[in-house]
Amino acid sequence: MEVLILVAFSSFIAAALTVPAGFGLSTMITPIVLLLMPPHEAIAVVALVHAAHNGAKCISMRDSIEYPAIKRYGVWLILGAIIGAGLQGYVPQDPLLAIIGIFLVVLPILGISEKWTGYRIPEANDRFGGFGSGFMGGLSGHQGALRAMFLARRLPDKMSYAATASILALCVDLSRLPVYLFYRPNIFVENWSFALVLVISAVLGARLGKIWLNSLKTDFVNKFVTIGIIASGAYYIHMSLA
Repeated sequence: MEVLILVAFSSFIAAALTVPAGFGLSTMITPIVLLLMPPHEAIAVVALVHAAHNGAKCISMRDSIEYPAIKRYGVWLILGAIIGAGLQGYVPQDPLLAIIGIFLVVLPILGISEKWTGYRIPEANDRFGGFGSGFMGGLSGHQGALRAMFLARRLPDKMSYAATASILALCVDLSRLPVYLFYRPNIFVENWSFALVLVISAVLGARLGKIWLNSLKTDFVNKFVTIGIIASGAYYIHMSLA
């Protein structure tokens, strides 16, 4: 019971923080879910929570969605998500954790160095960013950090960015969930009560996050979430070597 309360509270806070950040929900709650189930099952359950959270955000911020961005990235995100989710079923547990960990440590460092050097990813390469974000989302559930690298600079308005990021993330979630079910048909039936608690917490957290979006400084939240991403990456690498 104590663990369930901790997971529910963590999901609620993470869901609220990741509305202004536009990414980070999977990164912040997956390590806790891993305490209760193996990596492949944890990624699938968190994907369901992630989809519910992004669906709630899409509904509450639908007037701020930039639909041209969906046309630009959507196909590549979906394609990457399906391929990544298909490969996930063949990657053993420890290598999967190592891949996730390395990705989560390296990507934020690249983002920081980008700010130091002033280098910007050319818009012509955004489709590769979209495919990569979808692929990592399908493979590991951690899609947002890479998506933020190319989307945040295209949508400087924080409300438009948060709303558009949510619907793009939902596209990835709805693409990868059927693939997970194909490999593990009973995953949600076996964990329905646990998943339901997480979903409710994430949806409620999304409502609080919309309030925080107007009151918190986005840069502060992004730094906080980035630190969490790097710490999670180090944790995954440690687990893969243990």
